[in-house]
Amino acid sequence: MDLSEHPTRNAAATTSWAQTFRPYLDLTKPRIVMLAAFCAVIGMFLATPGMVPWPTLIFGTAGIALLAAAGFAFNSAIERGIDARMSRTRARPAARGEVSLPATLLFAWTLGWIGAALLWAWVNPLTMWLTIATFFGYAVVYTMVLKPLTPQNIVIGGASGAMPPLLGWTAVANGVSAEPLVLFLIIFVWTPPHFWALALYRIDDYRRVGLPMLPVTHGSDYTRLNILLYTLLLFATTLLPYLIRMSGPLYLLAAIALGAVFLQYAWRLWRNYSDALARRTFGYSIFYLAALFGALLLDHYL
Repeated sequence: MDLSEHPTRNAAATTSWAQTFRPYLDLTKPRIVMLAAFCAVIGMFLATPGMVPWPTLIFGTAGIALLAAAGFAFNSAIERGIDARMSRTRARPAARGEVSLPATLLFAWTLGWIGAALLWAWVNPLTMWLTIATFFGYAVVYTMVLKPLTPQNIVIGGASGAMPPLLGWTAVANGVSAEPLVLFLIIFVWTPPHFWALALYRIDDYRRVGLPMLPVTHGSDYTRLNILLYTLLLFATTLLPYLIRMSGPLYLLAAIALGAVFLQYAWRLWRNYSDALARRTFGYSIFYLAALFGALLLDHYL
């Protein structure tokens, strides 16, 4: 008999499917994966004056996204105990026990292998090895070594999060030059003020689990000053694409306008802190990065 004749049975099947696979999707932190994939795609298009070959675009994006997802799933497995004690992360599937530790690790391993295979077969070995190194840097060096040991964890570990546009560039160019290194540097410098804004209003979570985030180890005043200084450095760094003739006036105007707003947030945060302002600063930092790279892409084709 056709199941379409039984709406209740159809709904139950759909619910069961969602209950089974949604926790696995959540393990990958899909919104962050989408931002990483977006930056990788921007890197691909910036690497060529024309259009990106469709196999590189599709399989390159998929491979980079899958290895990023694998890193986040592995992170969820390693930090499941910490996540269960933090209000921001206690609903994550691994923290709640919805997905077992062996299943999480197997899922991460499978995603990683599929992603690496796609990059090897359809893109190039350089991109595959760099993406694997990015996975190792985030999942092992940052998660297992830096994060529990030093308040500079997000600064050093930010190198892994800054890799997507460089990976997208190498997927097309099969090499590294000054341009993708500038893209890497922008995200590398963006990461501390972005994440420290979050850490400020989530400081009780980090104190509870004993992670040495900068607000915990050095206090709010010192952290807010560092946010302001890094935002100033970020403003200068975002001018580099124009200075090395990678972009034109349209990007320059966008970088100045977006950076001026970010600086305003950082200044206000330093002078007159509130949790609400820290939340808005964190939210704007995400919009800022997407808009900045979008402006780079638009400038590239105009």
